[in-house]
Amino acid sequence: MGPIEWNIDPEIVMLFGVFPLRYYGILFVTGLLLGYGIVKRIYISESVPTENLEKLSTYLFIGILVGARLGHCLFYDFAYFSQHPIEIFLPFKITDGNWHFTGFTGLASHGGSIGAILAILLYYYKSNTSLLWIMDRIAIGAPITAAFIRLGNFMNSEIYGKPTGGDFGVIFVRDDMIPRHPTQLYEAFSYLIIFGLLWYCYKKTNLIRHKGFILGLLFALLFSARLLLEIFKENQVAFEDGMALNMGQLLSIPFIGIGITLIMISRMKNKPTIS
Repeated sequence: MGPIEWNIDPEIVMLFGVFPLRYYGILFVTGLLLGYGIVKRIYISESVPTENLEKLSTYLFIGILVGARLGHCLFYDFAYFSQHPIEIFLPFKITDGNWHFTGFTGLASHGGSIGAILAILLYYYKSNTSLLWIMDRIAIGAPITAAFIRLGNFMNSEIYGKPTGGDFGVIFVRDDMIPRHPTQLYEAFSYLIIFGLLWYCYKKTNLIRHKGFILGLLFALLFSARLLLEIFKENQVAFEDGMALNMGQLLSIPFIGIGITLIMISRMKNKPTIS
């Protein structure tokens, strides 16, 4: 069996002759809705008013989008956007005074993660709910959203892997005819496994009582997967070519460290005492 040729048009239809409807956007929103549905189920099972989650979801939606956009502009393409700051928050590219609708073509997952954390912190500041209680439960639904975003990248034929060096892999016809590692699918599958593990911990163990453990486990597992899978991924920007670790790996390391720290602290706080 040879490599799979992938040549899907990322654009489904042009709405009103101006706005492109893309698979990426649909999968992004689907991932957010599924993640929301999972957390809502948790709220209901714990008899927590879902109105609280609806308010939090507004903060999260804005935080994820703004964070993901700023993350791309600052981490991966600062040279360009420092000269074109208005394009950071507008879905247009301005060339010679002409505006061309492009959509937000650059989003960074690490930036989205930071934006989500800041959004939860802002919500926490305005509510009386335990911060780690909130974040542990949001953490359970987060990998589903991340998996669907990577499926969107696959539909866009972007963020793909290095050549496989053999007669296997995926040929992203829109870029070249080289069999490559479909790292978008590797990541999506990894995130689904992580979701399954977190869901098991929530339903079948008492680890959810250890505040911060589920969040720490998410950070440690998800960003370790990202750190490892970046080995198979093509660098996204030219300046990464001279780096021992690319930007995705460097940004993953602090999250892994935070995750391990949260796990250790949550376990230490729940150690039985000797009387």
